[in-house]
Amino acid sequence: QVQLVESGGGLVQPGGSLRLSCAASGFSFSSYAMSWVRQAPGKGLEWVSTISSSGSSTNYADSVKGRFIISRDYAKNTLYLQMNSLKPEDTAVYSCTRSPAGWGSYDYLGQGTQVTVSS
Repeated sequence: QVQLVESGGGLVQPGGSLRLSCAASGFSFSSYAMSWVRQAPGKGLEWVSTISSSGSSTNYADSVKGRFIISRDYAKNTLYLQMNSLKPEDTAVYSCTRSPAGWGSYDYLGQGTQVTVSS
């Protein structure tokens, strides 16, 4: 069965960095676009970034463009999100998704990892 397991979240000061990982299993990782989404307390799901199945194309929300980098490792079946220059408004639960139709789509969602940006 499809499994998506995130890790790497934590507490970080404003301006700091974190790298999130998502270990994927149960499907052909190289055949699907993958995404990161986030949900802040009391808010809906926000799309953060998507990477194509080949890794050649990426998209970012305006709120994270220039600060976050999405990447994938096919040998490890792992999706990454490098987050730099973190702001308090980046505080949320971050989840990875399998995105069969690219940006804005998902059929599986991981359980998420908490990221808290605070001094």
